[in-house]
Amino acid sequence: METPLTRLVGVRHPIVQTGMGWVAGPRLVSAVANAGALGILASATMSPERLRSAVREVAARTDAPFGVNLRADAGDAGERVRIIVEEGVRVVSFALAPRRELIDRLKDAGVVVIPSVGARRHAEKVAGWGADAVVVQGAEGGGHTGQVATTVLLPQVVDAVDIPVVAAGGFHDGRG
Repeated sequence: METPLTRLVGVRHPIVQTGMGWVAGPRLVSAVANAGALGILASATMSPERLRSAVREVAARTDAPFGVNLRADAGDAGERVRIIVEEGVRVVSFALAPRRELIDRLKDAGVVVIPSVGARRHAEKVAGWGADAVVVQGAEGGGHTGQVATTVLLPQVVDAVDIPVVAAGGFHDGRG
């Protein structure tokens, strides 16, 4: 299935496996990537040295695109961005909206930037700063971004930005 997201990140299926701490390690990320979706490595629970080795482990297990999730508020976010760029990671997602300078550094290196947002205004802000896509995360989709439900937030963000929008979690059947 071809969508703006699949074209943007180079995957076959418009599915993103989130970078959940202690869960999204190299084995899961590479399996997801090999299945044709976008696997995201969780880095918040790793030291920078472990991040580098985990990225190399994923790359050894798959030739498919994958990403790394960063916490924008981490004190060592700049160091993690440097590692990601040095290791040739194709996609970076953010648990929180990143600072503009982090987006700029990643974009200058050709990395696709996909922040998570919990408000329309946050989507508009990061899109204006050059984010390539956004993940809309409501309270039921992880809850790290606010209390608005994904089903309420999603149409607001889709109407507000001209970049791909990914809905995060909170869906339990095909109707949703």
